[in-house]
Amino acid sequence: MDDPAQQHDPEPGGGSRRGAVVGLVIVVVLLAVGLWLARELKSASQIQDCVMSGRSNCEPIDTPSR
Repeated sequence: MDDPAQQHDPEPGGGSRRGAVVGLVIVVVLLAVGLWLARELKSASQIQDCVMSGRSNCEPIDTPSR
């Protein structure tokens, strides 16, 4: 007769990888948000430096790409 405890135990090496995938997705999202935030803070810092130096034309100029 089979032991019921052995039937419900997952295999040691073949378990579900759902937790690892969810963790990887969370890390990628946090990295993307961190990079976006760093870019926004750098832009704001550059504008503040421009204003603090007394200049009045501190807005970045968008140039058309070729």
